[in-house]
Amino acid sequence: MLAEVEKLMDKGQRRSTEEDAALELMVRLIKDYEEEHHPLRDPSPHEMLVYLMEQRNLKQADLLPIFKSRGYVSDVINAKRAISKAHAKQLAEFFKVSAGIFI
Repeated sequence: MLAEVEKLMDKGQRRSTEEDAALELMVRLIKDYEEEHHPLRDPSPHEMLVYLMEQRNLKQADLLPIFKSRGYVSDVINAKRAISKAHAKQLAEFFKVSAGIFI
C-alpha cells in the first residue's frame, strides 16, 4: 500500500479526483494500522528537551539563563534531575511550546 501511496503522491497536481480520494483513504488506513499495531509512546520531558535542543543546535550553556547553574543544566539534560514546574514554564517560553511537554 505504501508503494501505491508513493505513486499517487509522485503525480502531484496531475492526480484525478478519484486518485485524491484513494490516496486519502490509503493514508488513513496506513495511519490507523500503525496506531493500532505499532503505537508510539509519548516522549519523556527529558527527551523532549534534548530533541528541541538538537533541532535548534543548542548547547547546555544556552540553557544557563533558565537553570542558572551548569551542574543543574547537566543533571536535567542527563535525566538525573526532573524539570520543575517553574523551569517547565521558562522552557516553554524559551522554545515557544506548551509547558505540558516538560511536565
